[in-house]
Amino acid sequence: MFGSLGKLIERQIKKAQAEGQLQGLEGEGHPLPDRSGEAQSDPAIAAGHRIMAQAGVLPEEFEIRKKLDAARKDYAALTNPDDRKAAMARIADLEMQYNMARDARRAFMR
Repeated sequence: MFGSLGKLIERQIKKAQAEGQLQGLEGEGHPLPDRSGEAQSDPAIAAGHRIMAQAGVLPEEFEIRKKLDAARKDYAALTNPDDRKAAMARIADLEMQYNMARDARRAFMR
């Protein structure tokens, strides 16, 4: 149904289950949080991301995205031009890291 990527994800899930990595997870037995903003259009990739999130092994890009969102929020509160310049440099660096991590994950999952 989902092609070779779906089969790969299914094998990874079965392997994690066999190794007991999906037991006793935080929130087990409860619905997963809505992460639709992070999901891709491919349902297999979206399911894989939700399982990785629940297991605490998100791709690097998600952690970078959190830092980027926090940096943007911090930037909005700054008034000193020097502080704003330093914050903008940090945002630019985080955006570059985020784009590289996202592109690397997409290339890996092809």
